[in-house]
Amino acid sequence: TTQAIADRAGLTKTKLHYHISGKEELYQDVIDQIIGIWADLFDGSAVNRDPECVLRDYVVRKVRFSLEHPNKVKLFANEVMRDAGMLQDHWIRSREDVRRSASLIESWIADGRVRPVDPVLLLFHIWAMTEYYAVMGKQVRFFLEHEDSDTLSAEYIASEIANVVLNGLLEVDAQ
Repeated sequence: TTQAIADRAGLTKTKLHYHISGKEELYQDVIDQIIGIWADLFDGSAVNRDPECVLRDYVVRKVRFSLEHPNKVKLFANEVMRDAGMLQDHWIRSREDVRRSASLIESWIADGRVRPVDPVLLLFHIWAMTEYYAVMGKQVRFFLEHEDSDTLSAEYIASEIANVVLNGLLEVDAQ
C-alpha cells in the first residue's frame, strides 16, 4: 500500500503523494531506473573495443549490480514473468540498446576477433548467468554452504562467468 511505502520512507502518506501519484508511478520509476542502469553497464564497458576487456568488464559490472541490488533484479524478473505489462513502453529503447551492443559484437565476429555466435543470444546468456545470483541467491548460498547473510564474492563469480564466456568466444580456430 502507499501507506506502507510512506511508513518505510519515513513520510506521511500526503507527502508521498506529493512526489508520486501512486504505487504504479513509483513502480514505473523503479523499472525505468533498472533499465537505464543495465543499458549503461554495457555502454560503460565499451570504452575499450577489445572483446576480452569489454566482456570481462561487462560481466563484472552485471554481477556487482546483481549482488548489490538483488531486489531490483528480482523485481524486473518478476515483471517479465508476469507478462511484462509495465515493460512494454521501455522495450523499444531497450531493443535499440541491445542492437547497438549486438552490432559491436558483430564487428568483432567480422574482424575474426571472436568466433561466430548470435550476439543477442550471447547477451541473453550473460544476463542469465549474472542475474542468477540475485534471483536465486538463496539456492546459491544453500549449495555453496553459505549462511543466508553471507556475502557472495562478486569478483570470484564474475571471473568464473567471464572465463566461461571468453573461453567459448575466443577459441576462433576451434571452428
